Amino acid sequence: MRALFVQQDHVSPTGPVGDRFRHHGYEVVELLVVPPDRFGTPDVTVTFPDPREFDVIVPMGAPWSVYDEATIGSWIGDEIAFLREAHEAGVPVFAICFGGQALAAALGGSVQRAGGAEIGWYEVDSDDHDLVGRGPWFQWHFDQFTAPPGATTFARTPLGPQAYTIGRSLGLQFHPEITPEQLAAWLENGGDTDLARHGLDPDQLLAETRSTATDAASRTHALVDAFLTQVATRP
Repeated sequence: MRALFVQQDHVSPTGPVGDRFRHHGYEVVELLVVPPDRFGTPDVTVTFPDPREFDVIVPMGAPWSVYDEATIGSWIGDEIAFLREAHEAGVPVFAICFGGQALAAALGGSVQRAGGAEIGWYEVDSDDHDLVGRGPWFQWHFDQFTAPPGATTFARTPLGPQAYTIGRSLGLQFHPEITPEQLAAWLENGGDTDLARHGLDPDQLLAETRSTATDAASRTHALVDAFLTQVATRP
């Protein structure tokens, strides 16, 4: 079994999500969209593979907006088409943050600026605690999705939707893959500016992420387990 992780940037490793897929016997394959030397100019050219070569597709987060083609270039359209093809072929998609937004756009939903920012650890209101529990889950986003027609949106915060299922696919707004090391890399690559703009303390956020790392990884493992047994196996 093979799981393709679409890593939009070089500072977003697969973390405990990748670890759990490996635990279940998956070969984790990584596709890096924007290499380190193009992080500031992400309008690169990308060739996406045939999604049917994989058993699961995991599009991950990004510091950019799905709708900002002027900045990130034509690859976002190609990725959206790739996710649509995967879903239509029955390949399960486990979509994280930017990836969840891209999947929504691929299947007829939309992505827009949110009414505010969510950065840090948030509990979510979930209708299905067996799939997505209350958390807390790590957030870092300024945009939000409108789930596609036919999807079931089952988790949310006061700001907006947090999770939806459609067919064999799961779209998430939060970051189950986060680790202290990943957060430190985000802070070093411009994230500290976001925090300063919103009056947040990077040291405090990093300390909180370190203190909850073990529990957060356990929640993520349970989420991947539930996805594989409850969503990816649907007819």
